[in-house]
This record gives sequence, structure tokens and C-alpha cells, in this order.
Amino acid sequence: MTGPELSPAASVGRAEPSPAAAPVGGSEPASALGGGSEPASAPVVVRALVARASGAELRVEQVRLPAPGPGEVRVRIRAAGVCHSDLSMVNGTLAARFPLVLGHEATGVVDEAGPGVTLAVGTPVVLNWAPACRACWWCRRGEPWLCAATTAPTVSRGETDDGVPLHLTLGLGALAEAVVVPERAVIPIPAGLPPEQAALLGCAVLTGVGAVRNTARVAPGESVAVVGLGGVGLAVLSAARRAGATTILAVDVAEAKRELALAAGATDFLLADDRLSKEVRARTESRGVDHAFECVGRAATIRAAWRLTRRGGAVTVVGMGAKDDMVSLGALDIFHSARTLRSSVYGSSDPDREVPVLAAELADGALDLRLLVSGTIALDEAPAAFDRLARGEGARWVVTLD
Repeated sequence: MTGPELSPAASVGRAEPSPAAAPVGGSEPASALGGGSEPASAPVVVRALVARASGAELRVEQVRLPAPGPGEVRVRIRAAGVCHSDLSMVNGTLAARFPLVLGHEATGVVDEAGPGVTLAVGTPVVLNWAPACRACWWCRRGEPWLCAATTAPTVSRGETDDGVPLHLTLGLGALAEAVVVPERAVIPIPAGLPPEQAALLGCAVLTGVGAVRNTARVAPGESVAVVGLGGVGLAVLSAARRAGATTILAVDVAEAKRELALAAGATDFLLADDRLSKEVRARTESRGVDHAFECVGRAATIRAAWRLTRRGGAVTVVGMGAKDDMVSLGALDIFHSARTLRSSVYGSSDPDREVPVLAAELADGALDLRLLVSGTIALDEAPAAFDRLARGEGARWVVTLD
């Protein structure tokens, strides 16, 4: 299969613009169809992975996408990762609206450009689920990962084949044959990169590498513990090794993750059990690690990461958890330990600047992401991949559509 067949649709409802596409200042977003702007072409019908309700069976369905409006592009998806954040949308951890197209970690090729777009048709790109507005207070002070216009968990756009208004995960809905997004939600990359690896640059790799390089700033000779060894956790391990950390402890509940962890750069693998804190201190001269990375997004694992860290060390929360999962720490412990507890949102990164750097590293062989890809699957197999993800199997399952 050389690419999805995009079928002209008979009709489509007016798309509700993505918050990330809205310009600062309150004017009408250019991404909304209508308002005197003619679409570049007819809407299309594509196949996509859809959740009709929280906890419902995932199914591949036909959905209708609007044509690209001003400042928008249609991207033919080549590969998309199955990420834990997508699972959190359907299991109720994150608030979502339905029916919902899943997926936000993907690479593809620009198939069509709306008015005012500068990217050429045929440009290979990585999708960016948090495009910065470049105008808000956070963007102006160099923190685009905290942009005030960051996309909501789900964004309304298009409709199901039976006419129900559709929602997209993080404004993308990338587990589909194609997406229509603002131009600033795509990042050009070199041609010829393996799509199953390039897809991971926009979420797992950028998040994990950025947590090490930008948020924690791990230095040569420091010690690291990584709690949770999904795609992001393995990316953290690899980045810690490249940063020069000498003690890199990988922690997970599944013994099956041992070989993956050691191959990714861990110096040792530890099971998350009652002996974990003692095992970590036995490997760090009784102090604990300089940096602990929590890559699960649960209060229990955040507290565990806290206990693994030395006095004066830092805990970086990379996993995204539920709003009602409360973390409890003793006030005296906080004072006495002098530890830092912080989060790393999207790797504290500027994707427009850092994804091209990572893509260049992937192109020249300095970055090898084959380990992160547990397997490539067809779109019709994606529901089974979500089941494997829920059981904690593998690193990243990647849907390929070429």
C-alpha cells in the first residue's frame, strides 16, 4: 500500500477550531471553515481509530475530515505510535469528549495545503501536539511548552461517517490515514527517515530526552533512577546514558522489561517491590540517586521516586496522571530532605527547534530508536495494541500506513 485513498466526502459539518490554532487577541480563528473563506478542496473520508465512549470497544471507522482552511495542511499519516496518553483518554484518567479519534504521535507527508501555507506539498513532517503561539507571556519568556494556547485534551473537528460531530485527541487524532491541522502543528524533517522511528520524535523521544537534557540537566557522573519503562521511560534511560550518567537504575513492576532496560542504557534493573529503596541505596553508597524520573503518572510511583532520591536531589515527574490522584508528602520530610519535586511538560522543549535536532541525530545514526519500537502493525490491529499497552507489554507499538 503506497498510501491511504482519501475519498471525497459528500458533506461535513462546520469544524470547531482547535484552541491551539486560535490566534492570540480573540479574533476569529482562521482554521474555522466558513466565514467567507472557501476551502482548498472538498472534504475527505478516511479510516481512523475511534472510541465512541469511555471504556468502549475501539474500532476502525470511516470519518469525514474538512478540507484544509487558511493556514492549515492535510497530512497523510505514514506511522503513528500507540501512546499511554491515548489510553488515558479512553480509560477515564483524562477528561475526553466522544466520539474520539485517538493518536497524537505521528509522522507523515503534507498532501494538501490551504491558503497562506508556506510548506510545500510532499514535505515530510512530524506532528506537534502542543504548537506554541509565540505570543503569550510564557512563549515570550522562552517557555513554549507552557504556552497559554496549548491544545485542549480533545478538540472538535469533522464528523463520523454517520454525521456525529467528531473530536480529536490533542487536536490531532493521528491514528488515522490523514489529519487536517494548523501548519504550526507540523515540523519538517529530512526525507528518508524510518517512519516507525520518526513517529516517536514528536512525543516519546522528545518528552524523554527533554526531561533529561532540559528539565533535570543530568551531568556526567551523576546517578539516575527511572521509574516506569514504557516508551518514554526507555527514552529517558537512553538520554541519561548519553548525558554521561554512571549509575542508571531502571525500575518497573514487570521482570519482562529487564532486557529492554539494559539495552536502552540501564546499568541495573530493579523490580518495584518493598525492597526497592534499600536496593537503590545499596547501589548509591546509601545516599539515593541524584535524579529520579517518574514516567508513570501515579501518586504511588511519585512517592516511590521521592524515596529513591538523595537529600538535595531532584524528582522529575514525566508521567501524566489523574487530577484526583493526590500526592502526599510529609512537611518535615520536604524540609529535611531538601529535594526538588517538579514536572517536565513535553520535555521542557521547544519542538520546532528540538525535533529537527533529534531528526538529524536519527538521520546520521547518533540516535537509534529501533529499541523503542516493539513492533509495527496495521491500523486494524491498533485495538489489540491498546490491550497490550494496558498490560504493560513492550515499549511502543507503531501503526504503519504505507
